[in-house]
Amino acid sequence: MADSIHSKLQIVMFPWLAFGHLIPFLCLSYELAKKGHRISFLLPKNAEIKLQNFNLCPNLITFHTLKIPHIHGLPYGAETTADVPRSLETLLATAMDELYDEIKSFLQNLKPHFVFFDFAHWVPEIATEIGGIKTLCYKIVCPATSAYSLIRSPEKSVFMASTAAEKVRPPPGYPSTTVVLHEHEAKLLEFLFQEYGKGVTIYERLTKGMTQCDAIALKTCREIEGTFGDYIATQFKKPVLYTGPVLPDPEKGPLEEHGLSNWLEKFKPGSVVFCAFGSQLILEKKQFQELVLGLELTGLPFLLVVKPPEGTKSVEEALPEGFKERVQEKGLILDCWVPQLKILTHESVGCFVSHCGYGSMWESLALCDCQLVLLPSANDQTLSARLMEQDLKVGVEVKKDENGWFSKESLCKAVKCVMDKDSQVGCLVKENHRKWKEVLSSTGFMSNYIDSFIQNLYELLVK
Repeated sequence: MADSIHSKLQIVMFPWLAFGHLIPFLCLSYELAKKGHRISFLLPKNAEIKLQNFNLCPNLITFHTLKIPHIHGLPYGAETTADVPRSLETLLATAMDELYDEIKSFLQNLKPHFVFFDFAHWVPEIATEIGGIKTLCYKIVCPATSAYSLIRSPEKSVFMASTAAEKVRPPPGYPSTTVVLHEHEAKLLEFLFQEYGKGVTIYERLTKGMTQCDAIALKTCREIEGTFGDYIATQFKKPVLYTGPVLPDPEKGPLEEHGLSNWLEKFKPGSVVFCAFGSQLILEKKQFQELVLGLELTGLPFLLVVKPPEGTKSVEEALPEGFKERVQEKGLILDCWVPQLKILTHESVGCFVSHCGYGSMWESLALCDCQLVLLPSANDQTLSARLMEQDLKVGVEVKKDENGWFSKESLCKAVKCVMDKDSQVGCLVKENHRKWKEVLSSTGFMSNYIDSFIQNLYELLVK
């Protein structure tokens, strides 16, 4: 293996069966392939079909399709989390674990230098059996989540509330005094200790992978989340490597989808509120209605991309009475895929109301000039939102009640706070956002991270 440090690397990518994991792994694959390294990317057949156009370096990135075993209770043909409700994801995890023998055979034949994985906690075990293969646990979610939750013992699935009973204490030595959860938010972390696959919890799946791998890789940069990376390195006694945010190149050309270009161009520069919640979030009907009424209440033109709420077949049937007539041409609601980055960089868009998914966080922070309103729905998204509002001070989070619900008034207030020209808070977050974007988009910033990451990989080979 030592002889290979002067040659190109052979790397296997095996992400969790969710597009929110597959796509970041593929983006990193592309950055590595651009440097001449060869990637074997393991994924289900239906994911391969959807991601073919995203493989920008097919001569060096080879898709290897996996036949996902059928597990009793899974819908036939289910291969990714997009094919199942959240309640059945545990069965999909069981199906992934049954790929053990196939993955072992593949690695024995290929003998790569590295395997990158996340949820398949048994990959390091296979690599050890075969010998000569290094494993990296690649974390594509906010490192604050790993630092906050993954180091806890299973008996402490809900963090102890403070005497004020409002905030929840971070773990001892946690590197931030501001990125903390409210009590009702910390309870969301209980899902970590529920079964996710046969006889294994998410907590066990993630911590075992991080404990037994050769190194942990983070999809971030030291300038923003280095303290969390240092904390993880200390807790797991592992090298922590940084890939940088690994952002996509902004797409060029007009917004042809759904007539968006013509619609956006009707409004003044910087006046449109764009609200999007990712590909998986489904709101309850009552919360959906508060959302659309809050956007209406701002008085600003808005574009909302959201799935139909729970118990409904379409977005339109869930709208409040008279809403469609009132907003008319000023509001546009879509329930389909849109090119988010193209929209964010359109001159008419001035505000981004985001669910704070990790990919959206980086896109909004590094690639657009929009004012940021933060409306997280899950634990890792909540920690991303706290990082952006309280540590980086680049956005404003929508206030929620003790049950985690937001009102139309709280949403409107947050949007107004950043969009009103005379708002001191709005000016502050805009200036901070500008400074961070300048850093992240500076010449060589991203490519230097990839170069350093590759150097770190070569160093791991000789350890």
